Amino acid sequence: MLLRAWGAIMAMFFFSGGVFGIWAARIPSFVDKFDLSPGQLGILLLLIAGGAIIAFPVAGRWVDRWGARTASLILMCGVIIVAALLPLMPNVWLLGATLLVLGASFGAKDVAMNAWGAEVEKRMERAVMSGFHASFSLGGALGALSGYWALQMEMGIAMHFWLALAVMVIICGPLVYIPWDSKKSAPQGKAQLFAIPKGALLFVGIVGFSSALGEGAMIDWSALIMHDLKGADAATAALAVTAFSVAMVVTRLSGSVIIKMVGPVGTVRLSAVMAFCGGLTVLFAPDIVISLVGFCLFGLGYAMIVPLAFSRAANDPEVSAGVGIASVATLTYGGMLMGPPIIGAVAELTSLAGGVWLLIALSLVTFSFAGALKPQS
Repeated sequence: MLLRAWGAIMAMFFFSGGVFGIWAARIPSFVDKFDLSPGQLGILLLLIAGGAIIAFPVAGRWVDRWGARTASLILMCGVIIVAALLPLMPNVWLLGATLLVLGASFGAKDVAMNAWGAEVEKRMERAVMSGFHASFSLGGALGALSGYWALQMEMGIAMHFWLALAVMVIICGPLVYIPWDSKKSAPQGKAQLFAIPKGALLFVGIVGFSSALGEGAMIDWSALIMHDLKGADAATAALAVTAFSVAMVVTRLSGSVIIKMVGPVGTVRLSAVMAFCGGLTVLFAPDIVISLVGFCLFGLGYAMIVPLAFSRAANDPEVSAGVGIASVATLTYGGMLMGPPIIGAVAELTSLAGGVWLLIALSLVTFSFAGALKPQS
């Protein structure tokens, strides 16, 4: 049963990453279709972020009432429906409304599937959370790769979305629908609008926010950075998302070895250095191939920080594991979803290169506050 549950969570994370990768790879297509400026794209991405952040505390109550497994399955169905409708939107206003709902569905599903993953991890009595996040990255890489294939085949946005979603449902559906007795409890009090970390966890949240912002930015903006800054065609630009996601997968799969060698704090500092070098490589690379190396370095830099932040939050001596994870998740997932619109705003005010410089600066913030992730006795 535990092995089936582990497989179900892996499939759930893989599906989420796949949908993100499909969307990210086709962002340039949406930009062309609606003739969007960087600022307009940033606003649309902000709607995704806003929907997700608002959904976090509500999703926590759903998990308490229905159990993490049931909530995850219901919300997965919601994501499928909204993602399938996205390419049918005839104007930018309806596109924005649909992205708002998609963000809420994704945000709620992320809370539920992480709660389910935490239950499985606890019963297995071994650290498997980084593997779940690796599955998300693998899904993102394959989703982005499907975008490259679809563009090469000159496939329309709608047909690409529907075909890719159908394949993922066929693969993941039988794996995620398993019996599992999730813990249920009556929600206490009214749902808070936001759950913000306090005390030492605030600095954990800052580290998670800085890293997750960069991860979200890379998922949504790397293709455009390759296209606009490096002059790559649309199909080649989609490989930037793939390079980033593959690096994330490899690093997360080997994460336990890295942590054992240098410890959580050392891992975070090494990660920050990788992200710093990735930004400089992307900006100053003389050709497209070396630019892809820069996106790989970004993937190496962002892969381990969020799982480590969740682990530190779950073991905080001042609050319960649930409260700690929920509060840090608000900043980490908020950073991931706020990253794309923030980069869009910076690009509108300066340039896309300015957005990359922001990610370089945030890597220094991550390095500075890495000590907050020191394990607590």
